Amino acid sequence: MKIACVLAPDFEDSEFQRPFDAFTSAGHNVTIVGLEGGKELTGKRGDVTVTSDVGVTEVADTDFEALFIPGGYSPDRLRSDMGMVSFTRAFFQDGRPVFAICHGPQLMITARVYQDHRMTAWQTIQDDLRQLGADVVDEAVVVDRNLVTSRQPSDVDAFTREALALMEQVPAST
Repeated sequence: MKIACVLAPDFEDSEFQRPFDAFTSAGHNVTIVGLEGGKELTGKRGDVTVTSDVGVTEVADTDFEALFIPGGYSPDRLRSDMGMVSFTRAFFQDGRPVFAICHGPQLMITARVYQDHRMTAWQTIQDDLRQLGADVVDEAVVVDRNLVTSRQPSDVDAFTREALALMEQVPAST
């Protein structure tokens, strides 16, 4: 499966790296989509540095079958870019798999795609989502149709397991 991982500086290192490694080990193709292509992005803990493969203006959402949104400060940075917001919204409009952990749903709030899903997120983002009328629970991982969400770094294993399971259920395009 072709997965777009949307990423900006100060992402949560483990929430990016561990799922990324598991997705690629399972044979999925993960492309780092940043605000600009070829930019070095460092996690907020400084443990992981990656380079964005492409900028959001260089690709179409239809180039990908799933969307991965790691947490940390990255989602807040990404949601200030309307191209990234539109890119995110398109996955929900088409019902493609979306995997968001920790602060990842911040991007979903700005894209206005949180309303019709049961989900979880980082504690403060849970409160934001509740105030907006979302169906939020405080659980390690929540799967609702095409959406897999988790709360924090300690939930990464459950998050990754459920994301991989969902991808097995969705036929990859050729």
